[in-house]
Amino acid sequence: MSLLVAHPNPAAAPKAAGKSARVLSLTVQPRPGESLAELCGRLAALTLDRGATPLHLQAFGDCRASAAAAEALRRAFGRLDWPVTWVQGAACAPGPIAGLQLHAFTGAVDRLTVAGRVAGSVFTDGGARQCLLGGLYPANPALSRPDQTTQTLEALQTGLAAAGFDLAEVVRTWFFLDEILSWYDDFNRARTKIYAGVKFRTGSLPASTGVGGRNPAGGALGLAAWALRPLDPNCYAEEVASPLQCPAPAYGSAFSRAMEISTNGGRRLFVSGTASIAPGGKTAWTGDTGRQVQLTMDVVNAILQSRRFALTNLVRGTAYFRRPADAVVFAEWLATNHLSALPIVSAQCDVCRDDLLFELEAEAEG
Repeated sequence: MSLLVAHPNPAAAPKAAGKSARVLSLTVQPRPGESLAELCGRLAALTLDRGATPLHLQAFGDCRASAAAAEALRRAFGRLDWPVTWVQGAACAPGPIAGLQLHAFTGAVDRLTVAGRVAGSVFTDGGARQCLLGGLYPANPALSRPDQTTQTLEALQTGLAAAGFDLAEVVRTWFFLDEILSWYDDFNRARTKIYAGVKFRTGSLPASTGVGGRNPAGGALGLAAWALRPLDPNCYAEEVASPLQCPAPAYGSAFSRAMEISTNGGRRLFVSGTASIAPGGKTAWTGDTGRQVQLTMDVVNAILQSRRFALTNLVRGTAYFRRPADAVVFAEWLATNHLSALPIVSAQCDVCRDDLLFELEAEAEG
């Protein structure tokens, strides 16, 4: 394993003199009749026009399109030397791709390679050293699913160590579990066992998303993570509680409802995967998609407002639907609230309970 310096793409526009580097969250969704090459070309143009270097790409779509998408990205950007987490999240509209979500940075980026493969990106922003890792899968898909979970979290620890970080500095995770409803409890036990030996620097568990989704590697799960190491006393990460829900550990899930990063460059709020769960931890509005959407958005909005953000501050979001046809319910909610322009990808992914029809994860900055 090694840490390699990655030079910004020569096609990228130079950063304006005196302007500090920043993290960008870029989202593209297929337009009617748009080819895969055109979709990836649009993402490349957005990135390069801002003089940014990709950090990590999260792609939702048919796994059978992953190889073609990788080639299209390679052609559009001139190379593909950053981590990619591909999720079998079927589009809620015609086409093989639901959307592409890219974190990029307008400053210097180092690449982390593990076993000859790029697994992460390391950068310093606003007085904090940070690391994004993605495309992490179990090395042995023949193991039991809990053992694959342990193996994947160990791969995360290995990658972090190679970059000079450790698991205690992780502030955000994304877990995508194949057939989640059949083994979510086993996953939680395996994750909790690993976390039990970690004293997280924030004093809190990471923010997280855990939804259903296969991966091209054929493992039981895929994982991406964000780690933070403050270099300045004014930089920190802290847990943000949900005003309308109980803490997730109260019903056996090892994550925080939200986590905020504060650096000299600004604030970034990660809202974990959020669904229609009542204050006591039980599912609310079973069978009613519209009311589940409304409660979820009320909960997300309350978290945002508690940190002086609004829904209009969202720079990235993913809406997960058990039934693709329900995407229209959320689209109508967005239209009614004049929020249709928000950068939110809608994908068909099972949520962690069979009576939850909708989940939203979100990211705001300011």
